[in-house]
Amino acid sequence: MNLLANAIDALEESNQGKSMEAIAAKPNCITIQTSLDQSGQHVVIQIADNGVGMSQEVKQRVFDHLFTTKAVGKGTGLGLAIARQIVVEAHGGTIEVDVIPHEKTEFVITLPIKV
Repeated sequence: MNLLANAIDALEESNQGKSMEAIAAKPNCITIQTSLDQSGQHVVIQIADNGVGMSQEVKQRVFDHLFTTKAVGKGTGLGLAIARQIVVEAHGGTIEVDVIPHEKTEFVITLPIKV
């Protein structure tokens, strides 16, 4: 849920100062894809948005405990740290972020299938 909430915030931020025509020309989009990896042993969940992206400096710290780029009162810096903890520590998966600044942000979660 945190990844979706962050994607919505990024889209809202990307709309700031844009005309309705500019927004209509490049509509906001959040894409969620699920698949199996090539081995068939992991579920892959991709969540991407076409918002503002993030700098390489932010990308390096995005999963750090208490790190946030949001305004005071808007973000706590806990959401992505907790998401990482759940995916990696509790379920033995991975969570990665891929960024194209000013174009897109994509989080890729990989979880092992346990039978």
